[in-house]
Amino acid sequence: QVQLVESGGGSVQSGGSLSLSCTVSKYLQSSYWMGWFRQAPGKEREGVAAIDSDGTTTYAESVKGRFTVSQDNAKNMVYLQMNSLKPEDTAMYYCAAVFFVPRWGRLTPVQALLPHEYTFWGQGTQVTVSS
Repeated sequence: QVQLVESGGGSVQSGGSLSLSCTVSKYLQSSYWMGWFRQAPGKEREGVAAIDSDGTTTYAESVKGRFTVSQDNAKNMVYLQMNSLKPEDTAMYYCAAVFFVPRWGRLTPVQALLPHEYTFWGQGTQVTVSS
């Protein structure tokens, strides 16, 4: 079982920045995608950004140029730097992981933003952006 713990959420004014962290219990050595997702009240969970074991990244159009996903394999950590935050970024943010065997196929960057592709999830951290 893989455990994920998010931290770093909070409240910020529009235009501000927040940095989220995700601690992963499994050693980030195998092939994987680590994703960040968010869910606002009354809305479906949506992919925000993801990074794979090769360092390939993918972003939702709504956050491109504002959010940056990164990882530190030595610390088993994944990060989401969020700049120029907008009120519409307000949501619960989740970290998720999916591990795979390369010869069996891997997710495309588009697939890596789909919640149903992920196996393990954290409990989430709230991000609130006020206008």
